[in-house]
Amino acid sequence: MKPRRNRKQAPSFRKLLKTSKIKLDNKLRNKQFKQESSAKKRRKEQKKLREAVRDVGSKAPVPLERVKRKPPVNEDHELEEESMPLDMIDEDDLQLMREMAQRASFVTRDLSSSEPVHATKRKGDSVIEKYEKMPRRMKMEPEKEVIHLLPIKDKSGIIPQSMEKPVVQTEDQEEEMEAEEPEVLPAEPVRVLSTEELIEHRRATLDQKKVHIASLASAILADPENSIKKLKELRVMVMEQDSTVAVTIRKLVLISLMEIFKDIVPSYKIRPLTEEEKAARVKKDTQKLREFEEGLVSQYKFYLENLEQTIKDWKQMKTKRNEVVSLKAYRGLAEVAVMCLCELMLSLSHFNFHNNIIVLTVPLIDDKCKKIADMCTEAVKKLFRQDKLGHSSLAAVKIISGLVKSRNYCVRPEVLNILLYLRIKEVDVKRDVEDIAPKQKMMTYKDKRKNLSRMQRKWKKTEEKLERELLEAEASESKEKKLKLHTETLNIVFLTYFRILKRAQKSVLLPAVLEGLAKFAHLINLEFFDDLLVVLNKLIESGDLTYRESLHCVQTAFNILSGQGDVLNIDPLNFYTHLYKTLFGLSAGSANDDTVIALQCLELMLTKRRKQVSPQRALAFIKRLSVLALHVLPNSCIGILSTNRGLLQTFPKTDILLDNESQGSGLYLPELDEPEYCNAQNTALWELNMLQRHYHPVVRVFAAHLCAGAPSEGSSALAASLSRRSAVELFSDYSMNEMNFNPPVPETFPRTKSKGRAYVLSEDLHEMIEAQLREVPSADLDFASQVKASSS
Repeated sequence: MKPRRNRKQAPSFRKLLKTSKIKLDNKLRNKQFKQESSAKKRRKEQKKLREAVRDVGSKAPVPLERVKRKPPVNEDHELEEESMPLDMIDEDDLQLMREMAQRASFVTRDLSSSEPVHATKRKGDSVIEKYEKMPRRMKMEPEKEVIHLLPIKDKSGIIPQSMEKPVVQTEDQEEEMEAEEPEVLPAEPVRVLSTEELIEHRRATLDQKKVHIASLASAILADPENSIKKLKELRVMVMEQDSTVAVTIRKLVLISLMEIFKDIVPSYKIRPLTEEEKAARVKKDTQKLREFEEGLVSQYKFYLENLEQTIKDWKQMKTKRNEVVSLKAYRGLAEVAVMCLCELMLSLSHFNFHNNIIVLTVPLIDDKCKKIADMCTEAVKKLFRQDKLGHSSLAAVKIISGLVKSRNYCVRPEVLNILLYLRIKEVDVKRDVEDIAPKQKMMTYKDKRKNLSRMQRKWKKTEEKLERELLEAEASESKEKKLKLHTETLNIVFLTYFRILKRAQKSVLLPAVLEGLAKFAHLINLEFFDDLLVVLNKLIESGDLTYRESLHCVQTAFNILSGQGDVLNIDPLNFYTHLYKTLFGLSAGSANDDTVIALQCLELMLTKRRKQVSPQRALAFIKRLSVLALHVLPNSCIGILSTNRGLLQTFPKTDILLDNESQGSGLYLPELDEPEYCNAQNTALWELNMLQRHYHPVVRVFAAHLCAGAPSEGSSALAASLSRRSAVELFSDYSMNEMNFNPPVPETFPRTKSKGRAYVLSEDLHEMIEAQLREVPSADLDFASQVKASSS
């Protein structure tokens, strides 16, 4: 008789996931025990069955008469038992009777079942094992009915579609759900603070935070090496979350950290340690110093990141929402952050991340916020002034050049005007940027052995070693390296200028470009001279430039020719003609700043190029300048007369203008724009006679001096305080501002307190004027006496 196969299915993977490891082990052990027990019981049952069959076959048959009949049973009682309905028996009793009948004996048991009689009994069963075998019930979400929709077909294949079946709750279910919801107890009413209480609470919180910041800062400054944790604690306060004092505390922390870093940062740059240095054993003090430097650089880096994030938050304040800081407070935080960056850029130019600070600060020069733009502009100007080596200047110029190019030359003119503050006075123009200096060829060992004796080789070796030690002890950049940095910086500046001249001639940046070229033109390479002069000449002839821009073009051209351009045989006649024609365009009002540029151009064109200037050209310019002096303010008049004095001394033959008799044929043509052909030798400087009656005493002094032929000695000579100063310096000394006309008087001109727009002269000044104006007409002396009387 073959045993029936166990049809029990193996548990699914999902079901196995719900069980623990112990339960799985128990299940496996129970299964093995059950299989062994079932096989053992099956063998016993088969053995008993064979013995029973053998016993029945060995016994003799018994006659039927010998079989004892059963005693008669009351038929009524049997009927009653048979007719007894099952409904009168409890289900539990009926089930118990069936189980007992099943376990009664081997003969009465149902042999169709392959399970053993005592299959459920186990040896050593305990409560813990029974509890472990019990299936664990987990809270499962009720399965939602899904409605399958029509599939969608695309390139990837067929995509099945389905949706959840909406559950419609009846009224009874809704009532049950409402009954199950717990009742919410009414919350206690929150007490609203008054305005005075809020202000008092904020003041108390702010005072507490200030004391904490001050204590941390004092502890850090007292012992920096052992206060890195306190430095970190102070830096974390940058992210203050209390909305009532967040903005104020953040500003205080940013400024406090800036001052702390300025004090505790060492005077050298900290480099990261190599793997070999980290693995090497060092002294305790060295290890402590390394830990301090590493912690300091780390906190300094995080602080700079906080400053950068503050500026970014201000830039994105229209899209960023923060409950701690309001939108209006972003600008104030950004201004403090920019101020800290500018201060660190100037104070810690030698320390780590200086180039990162420059990258953050320089683009803000073109910011829409005027206050932030002005702060960054002043900081970069100071950086250029105090940069002695050129590293910081080079980094800033690279950022400016990239900024102008990336924004398609649509930047504020102040961005390029900053380049005028570069401290570049000398460059190596003969060498290229990429290969500024060809490396000096070092002597090899074979060359030394071939060309030098043994003693010379020994001396050469000692000399090279000494030079290396001296360079290390100097701890300063060599002149050659400084020239290299300056040359590279200036090449980037000229590249920016030439791009604008080529692509954006009508841009607002053109005046700044021309002014920059005028300042650095003497440092331009000779290869660019011809092309640059052609471009400048075209700009002037186009007529699109303003008066100031045209003056800058002339100044640039003559700066080029007065420097390395001396070797070029070029006669810039067009530039002479243009300046001669436009001199009368100088403003006679208070806004006469263009006079300075015109005076600088005249010095470059006539005084420094005296050998290339013809006498007719010098005469024409002196005459036109004398006419111009009648129409401008005193400061401009003094500068022009000082220029005429220099021209009379530079070109001695021009004294014919002081003679009333004409020299040569023809008439003077003042309306002609060609200085060479206006016949200026046939006129006289009659304007000086009128200037001797000018209301300004210094103008009268200069006019009388020029009428006497501009002597350097004698009674008509100028005082040293006037003769030793250039025309530009005299113009700036006697400039008149709108609020107070208080010109600086030379040392020989004592001055008392100013009263309003006029100034009162002392007795010494009147004596000097009388000594200078002995040959002045009586009207002038009357005027001087009036001035003296008014002063008394």
